[in-house]
Order: sequence, then structure tokens, then C-alpha cells
Amino acid sequence: MNKHILVIDDDAGIRESLSLILGDAGYQVDTVESGEQGIERVRNNKYDLIFLDIKMAGMNGIETLREIRKMGKKIPVYIITAFQREYFRQLEGAKQDGMDFEVIEKPFDRKRLLSLVKDILEIYTPDNLFGKQSD
Repeated sequence: MNKHILVIDDDAGIRESLSLILGDAGYQVDTVESGEQGIERVRNNKYDLIFLDIKMAGMNGIETLREIRKMGKKIPVYIITAFQREYFRQLEGAKQDGMDFEVIEKPFDRKRLLSLVKDILEIYTPDNLFGKQSD
């Protein structure tokens, strides 16, 4: 399989859960606890998918996404949140600014998550999802 996924979330339980679910499915998973660390990882590694928490101390998920997109990275990003209503305006603003991402709400179902990842990484390609991916 050899697909590389990055999880950016300040909640250790979420990082561990996603790492176990995705790792058991055969994906290579890196986890970090902050937007700043996530940006550094994206700068130095090639990822096929990113799961990004929206509500984090310091740089939130939307700010992190903006920095990733400024790098020209077209990696599929799923913002994971239990606070979609709270961040609705910021999410809409990011969409209006042309940033590509999807939202998945916490708590997430294991089967649904794996189906989503399989669809993104094995059926679709970055070219037909978000345009040509740059490294």
C-alpha cells in the first residue's frame, strides 16, 4: 500500500486512535500535536493525506491549512472536529479563499473512516481530487 498519512491533533487519544486504525489497515502514519509541527512535517515529507484538528492551542487547524496551502501543497486534507458550528465562519472563509478540504466530525466511525481513506487514497488520485500535487 505504502501511502503516507499525517495526523495533526493536540489530543493524544485522537492521534493514537487514528494511528492504530490507519496503521492496522497498512498505511504509514505520522502524528504531531501542533500546527507548527505539522507544517514542518509537510515541508520535509511527502504525504498522501492529512487529518487536521481544527481546535488546537496555538495555531488552529485553519491557520495550519493556510500555511500548508501557501507551500503549494495539494495534499487532500480532512479537518476533524467536534466544533464545526463554532468554526463555521472560518471554514466558509477558507473555502471562499479557494482552499480545498473536507470536514469529518468527531466522533468518527472506524469503518466509515477506513472507507473514506480507501476512497481517497486508492480510488482517487491527487490529480482528480485537488489538481496536480506538488512536492
